[in-house]
Amino acid sequence: MLKLTYTEGSFYLEYLTQSLEEWVAQRVILALRVGQSLCVEPSTASFLLPVDLPGVDLLTDEVKRDDSEIIALCVCDHEYVEVSLKGYWLSDGSEDVVGVFVTTMNDSHNSNSFASRAEFCLHKLWQEAQACASVMSE
Repeated sequence: MLKLTYTEGSFYLEYLTQSLEEWVAQRVILALRVGQSLCVEPSTASFLLPVDLPGVDLLTDEVKRDDSEIIALCVCDHEYVEVSLKGYWLSDGSEDVVGVFVTTMNDSHNSNSFASRAEFCLHKLWQEAQACASVMSE
Protein backbone atom coordinates (compact mmCIF):
# COMPACT_ATOMS: atom_id res chain seq x y z
CA MET A 1 0.00 0.00 0.00
CA LEU A 2 1.16 3.53 -0.73
CA LYS A 3 0.23 6.47 1.47
CA LEU A 4 0.67 10.05 0.29
CA THR A 5 0.31 12.61 3.07
CA TYR A 6 -0.50 16.05 1.70
CA THR A 7 0.22 19.28 3.56
CA GLU A 8 -0.23 22.84 2.38
CA GLY A 9 3.19 23.00 0.77
CA SER A 10 4.25 19.45 -0.07
CA PHE A 11 3.56 15.74 0.29
CA TYR A 12 5.27 12.70 1.74
CA LEU A 13 5.08 9.20 0.20
CA GLU A 14 5.24 6.07 2.34
CA TYR A 15 5.26 2.39 1.43
CA LEU A 16 3.28 0.34 3.98
CA THR A 17 2.96 -3.43 4.16
CA GLN A 18 -0.44 -3.16 5.85
CA SER A 19 -3.49 -3.72 3.64
CA LEU A 20 -5.50 -0.69 2.52
CA GLU A 21 -8.65 -2.04 4.19
CA GLU A 22 -6.91 -2.56 7.55
CA TRP A 23 -5.32 0.88 7.45
CA VAL A 24 -8.57 2.68 6.57
CA ALA A 25 -10.47 0.73 9.25
CA GLN A 26 -7.92 1.80 11.88
CA ARG A 27 -8.17 5.41 10.70
CA VAL A 28 -11.98 5.30 10.99
CA ILE A 29 -11.77 3.86 14.51
CA LEU A 30 -9.30 6.58 15.51
CA ALA A 31 -11.58 9.31 14.14
CA LEU A 32 -14.53 7.86 16.07
CA ARG A 33 -12.58 7.69 19.32
CA VAL A 34 -11.33 11.28 19.12
CA GLY A 35 -14.60 12.68 17.77
CA GLN A 36 -13.11 13.90 14.50
CA SER A 37 -14.86 14.05 11.13
CA LEU A 38 -13.50 11.75 8.47
CA CYS A 39 -14.39 11.77 4.80
CA VAL A 40 -13.28 8.88 2.58
CA GLU A 41 -13.82 9.20 -1.16
CA PRO A 42 -12.45 7.73 -4.39
CA SER A 43 -9.85 10.02 -5.90
CA THR A 44 -6.73 10.33 -8.03
CA ALA A 45 -3.32 11.61 -6.99
CA SER A 46 -0.46 12.66 -9.23
CA PHE A 47 3.16 13.61 -8.73
CA LEU A 48 6.23 14.13 -10.87
CA LEU A 49 9.41 12.09 -11.06
CA PRO A 50 12.55 13.05 -12.98
CA VAL A 51 12.74 11.01 -16.20
CA ASP A 52 16.46 10.37 -15.74
CA LEU A 53 16.17 8.57 -12.38
CA PRO A 54 17.55 5.03 -12.57
CA GLY A 55 14.54 2.72 -12.46
CA VAL A 56 11.98 4.93 -14.22
CA ASP A 57 12.39 2.89 -17.42
CA LEU A 58 11.86 -0.34 -15.47
CA LEU A 59 8.70 1.06 -13.85
CA THR A 60 7.42 2.21 -17.26
CA ASP A 61 7.95 -1.27 -18.70
CA GLU A 62 6.21 -2.94 -15.73
CA VAL A 63 3.20 -0.59 -15.97
CA LYS A 64 2.84 -1.22 -19.72
CA ARG A 65 3.12 -4.98 -19.22
CA ASP A 66 0.59 -5.08 -16.37
CA ASP A 67 -2.08 -2.93 -18.08
CA SER A 68 -3.41 -1.71 -14.72
CA GLU A 69 -6.02 1.01 -14.34
CA ILE A 70 -4.61 1.95 -10.91
CA ILE A 71 -1.37 3.51 -12.15
CA ALA A 72 -0.65 5.55 -15.24
CA LEU A 73 2.56 7.17 -16.40
CA CYS A 74 2.69 10.14 -18.75
CA VAL A 75 5.81 11.89 -20.01
CA CYS A 76 5.34 15.61 -19.30
CA ASP A 77 8.46 16.89 -21.03
CA HIS A 78 12.11 15.91 -21.41
CA GLU A 79 12.68 16.24 -17.64
CA TYR A 80 9.64 14.72 -15.89
CA VAL A 81 7.18 11.85 -15.98
CA GLU A 82 3.82 12.22 -14.22
CA VAL A 83 2.69 9.31 -12.05
CA SER A 84 -1.10 9.14 -11.58
CA LEU A 85 -2.65 6.78 -9.05
CA LYS A 86 -6.27 5.85 -8.37
CA GLY A 87 -7.17 5.34 -4.73
CA TYR A 88 -8.92 7.06 -1.82
CA TRP A 89 -8.68 10.55 -0.32
CA LEU A 90 -9.13 10.81 3.46
CA SER A 91 -9.66 14.20 5.05
CA ASP A 92 -11.78 15.99 7.59
CA GLY A 93 -14.16 16.92 4.77
CA SER A 94 -13.16 20.57 4.60
CA GLU A 95 -11.98 22.23 1.41
CA ASP A 96 -8.38 22.33 2.69
CA VAL A 97 -5.67 20.63 0.67
CA VAL A 98 -4.50 18.74 3.76
CA GLY A 99 -5.26 15.04 3.85
CA VAL A 100 -4.06 11.54 3.08
CA PHE A 101 -4.30 9.61 -0.18
CA VAL A 102 -3.99 5.82 -0.04
CA THR A 103 -3.83 3.26 -2.80
CA THR A 104 -2.92 -0.32 -3.43
CA MET A 105 -2.02 -1.95 -6.69
CA ASN A 106 -3.12 -5.33 -5.39
CA ASP A 107 -6.59 -5.83 -6.82
CA SER A 108 -8.23 -8.66 -8.73
CA HIS A 109 -6.41 -7.67 -11.95
CA ASN A 110 -2.91 -7.58 -10.48
CA SER A 111 -0.67 -10.24 -9.06
CA ASN A 112 0.81 -9.65 -5.63
CA SER A 113 4.30 -9.68 -7.08
CA PHE A 114 3.59 -6.84 -9.52
CA ALA A 115 1.76 -4.83 -6.88
CA SER A 116 4.54 -5.17 -4.34
CA ARG A 117 7.27 -4.47 -6.91
CA ALA A 118 5.50 -1.44 -8.35
CA GLU A 119 4.65 0.07 -4.95
CA PHE A 120 8.16 -0.51 -3.63
CA CYS A 121 9.72 0.82 -6.84
CA LEU A 122 7.56 3.97 -6.75
CA HIS A 123 8.53 4.60 -3.15
CA LYS A 124 12.25 4.17 -3.89
CA LEU A 125 12.04 6.43 -6.95
CA TRP A 126 10.26 9.11 -4.92
CA GLN A 127 12.94 8.88 -2.20
CA GLU A 128 15.68 9.23 -4.82
CA ALA A 129 13.90 12.23 -6.37
CA GLN A 130 13.71 13.87 -2.92
CA ALA A 131 17.40 13.22 -2.29
CA CYS A 132 18.32 14.70 -5.70
CA ALA A 133 16.14 17.76 -5.08
CA SER A 134 17.70 18.41 -1.66
CA VAL A 135 21.23 18.11 -3.09
CA MET A 136 20.39 20.53 -5.89
CA SER A 137 18.89 23.08 -3.49
CA GLU A 138 22.02 23.14 -1.32
